[in-house]
Amino acid sequence: MAGASKELSPEKQTAPPDSSEVAKTKDDSIMSLLYSFAKKVVTVGIIYFVGYMGWSVAWLITPVILSVARESWRKTNDTRRSVAKASALANDKDVILARLHDLPAWVFFPDVERCEWLNRILKQVWPNANFYAKNLIKESIEPNIQQAMAAYKLNGFKFDRMILGTIPPRIGGVKVYDKNVSRNEIIMDLDLFYAGDCDISFALSGLRGGIKDFQIHGTVRVIMKPLISQMPLIGGLQIFFLNNPNIDFNLVGVVDLLDMPGLSDILRKIIVEQVAAIMVLPNKLPIVLSDGVPALSLKMPEPEGVLRIHVVEAKDLMKKDISVLGKGKSDPYAIISVGAQQFRTQTIDNTVNPKWDYWCEAFIHAESGQTLQAVINDQDAGEDELLGRATVEISSVTKNGEIDTWLTLEQAKHGLVHLRMTWFKLSSDKSDLKQALEETQHLRVTSMSTALLTVFIDSAKNLPQARQQSQPDPYLVLSVGKKNEQTSVQMRTDAPVWEQGFTFLVGNPDNDTLQLKVIDQKTGNTIGSLTYILSALMEKKNLEIMSQPFQLQKSGPESKIIMSLSLRVLKRYREQDAVATTPDKAPSSEADSVLSRTSSVRTSTSQSTSGGLQQQQSIADSNAAEAAALSHQGSVRKQDSRKSTTSAILEQMSIQEEPFVVSTLNTVMMATPPRSPNLSDGGTELLRRSPSTTSSAGSAGLGRIQLTVAYSVQRQRLLVIVHKINNIPLKDPNNIPDPYVKLYLLPGRSKESKRKTNVVKDNCDPVFDTTFEYIISNAELVNSELEVTVCTQKGFFGSPVIGMQKLTLNDPDIASGQGIKAWYDLLPESKFE
Repeated sequence: MAGASKELSPEKQTAPPDSSEVAKTKDDSIMSLLYSFAKKVVTVGIIYFVGYMGWSVAWLITPVILSVARESWRKTNDTRRSVAKASALANDKDVILARLHDLPAWVFFPDVERCEWLNRILKQVWPNANFYAKNLIKESIEPNIQQAMAAYKLNGFKFDRMILGTIPPRIGGVKVYDKNVSRNEIIMDLDLFYAGDCDISFALSGLRGGIKDFQIHGTVRVIMKPLISQMPLIGGLQIFFLNNPNIDFNLVGVVDLLDMPGLSDILRKIIVEQVAAIMVLPNKLPIVLSDGVPALSLKMPEPEGVLRIHVVEAKDLMKKDISVLGKGKSDPYAIISVGAQQFRTQTIDNTVNPKWDYWCEAFIHAESGQTLQAVINDQDAGEDELLGRATVEISSVTKNGEIDTWLTLEQAKHGLVHLRMTWFKLSSDKSDLKQALEETQHLRVTSMSTALLTVFIDSAKNLPQARQQSQPDPYLVLSVGKKNEQTSVQMRTDAPVWEQGFTFLVGNPDNDTLQLKVIDQKTGNTIGSLTYILSALMEKKNLEIMSQPFQLQKSGPESKIIMSLSLRVLKRYREQDAVATTPDKAPSSEADSVLSRTSSVRTSTSQSTSGGLQQQQSIADSNAAEAAALSHQGSVRKQDSRKSTTSAILEQMSIQEEPFVVSTLNTVMMATPPRSPNLSDGGTELLRRSPSTTSSAGSAGLGRIQLTVAYSVQRQRLLVIVHKINNIPLKDPNNIPDPYVKLYLLPGRSKESKRKTNVVKDNCDPVFDTTFEYIISNAELVNSELEVTVCTQKGFFGSPVIGMQKLTLNDPDIASGQGIKAWYDLLPESKFE
């Protein structure tokens, strides 16, 4: 640690401060002293006033308790920031020894490489990068913060001093993708952590304050494209966070009064939003490295598809409201976040089982790496309270096309949320529009879209003057339907260059239009407009127009705007399309192909599908016969392809290599060859794709249970999905069991590790499809076991045990995040005593 101590106090590499900075520092010191003196005077005055008025001692104790609680809260935050800063300064060895539970990514993932060499380079170039960061903050972030603060009636925000310090960002690991990547680009992910010694001061409503100990942590994706044959060989960069990074900082100075729970959320929320508006998907920070590369190739949005999200309901939420009789219910609402995109449901008052039936759609720019986060809050008059959160990997939806699942809420004692998610690819075939329109009509949700419009505004020329003898300050407002977007303002020019791209969801391209208005900021007058009917774009080749000038209306005779338009139809993802377009990922055998194509039929409600299931169950021990049965079911698949459930989706996953790795797992896992570390000798009959049913009652004749077990390294979560149980023995026809499953994490059968499914009444083949999560570090995982107990609720003395199984968790497929889905024999309780 001696080496770390030396690094904690590096020599200053910046130039000596000038006289103005010295004066500002003295002013800050004087203001700080005056502020401390005023606080003490006010405190003494309050105590004197309470004694003078003869009030109850409670009037004195309550403020003291609040003050102590606030001070404790601040000390906790300061300690966390200090630990993070020390970790940023230490070398990899010290980080590993000091933070065993938060190891860098390269420790766990073989394809994520250690990059101490890159950290040394960052340390060398950081003083020069300071200037670029200052300009970015001053030119891009400050105006947006001013506008956002004005909404809270806080005016006059301005950065006075920006010193980013000597501690550079630290890269915990780097992953360079070499598979499923275009030959014209290089893609890599960086685990970025910045906990610097910055010193930023600002003015707000006449008060002066500052930001210190600013910290940010997240996964940054860097795309280098296009690759060119001239130096510097790379035409440009796209830099962005895949998901919202973790941001924390400390407020100092007079505005330290804002650094209290509730009030400080305003400033913190605004800063997080501004970072997201610049560098969190779908927003990217483009950097052009070669003049020969057109801006269109770097700055035009490139969504990979659209995710349709249906927030159905939640159940068994925590009770947060206080009533006369004690704990009342809650007023829950949900916030859905996909990168910088946020959607909010309505608030359902006085319930712990809300039904929202809320629909929204999000652009997806990176199928792998992005996550969807659902946060459930209780709306209060003061600060809203958290009821729980759940996370879904976007890659799990894009692989399967559709997911309908209940998610267990994290950071909550109990609660579940019901989500349905559908993945839509983008098609340039206009014949797909008919099917998209039929699907939205079937949903009967007017806000759903059938197409996606991408607009790239390059420039305008020969704009008219908005006022005499002065050039305009033009900006452009675009609108499709109810959504409006706005370009930046170009000062004093009649030939502005914007080079900005925007994306719109379109309800019906046959009826919708794109509206553009060029507005002068100084006068607010419209100096040009354009209405483009999208049905005309449907007749263009590939449904797109590239870098074409358009004549502006209500403007000068030579006023034109140059822009590019691209229309893409939303096409529901289908498994046969994926097999057809990626033959290298096709199933390895004909039987596997049949299994892969027909897995979703197992959840169909039609009579023919039900019959197919019975046929499959009767001949499951014969691989060839089962493949034939599944092939017969394949003829029914087209009738009910939309009726998928959690179990069917989990069954249909095939073994595929991730196009972009380091994808954490939540509710739906990558399927792997079903393997069981603790199966008995008599129960090893497993198909490669883990069938949905089994005809065997197991080696002990107690039935078999189907489980999915996987570990998310990034989220430090163990995921267990209890799918179903088959063939529980029926000893007495008059006493059919009421089975449920109970889980414990060993060693130490603690109450905190207990998980329990719902009870299924009178059933020997119950289906649960229930997901559970454990917060556990990778180091603890290798020494842990999962105890699975199947019980029946019927019994005079408690819940009789039907059977048990114990799984060791040091399996490499579990620890790596790949996951195992398999059938396990239920064994007598006596074998585990």
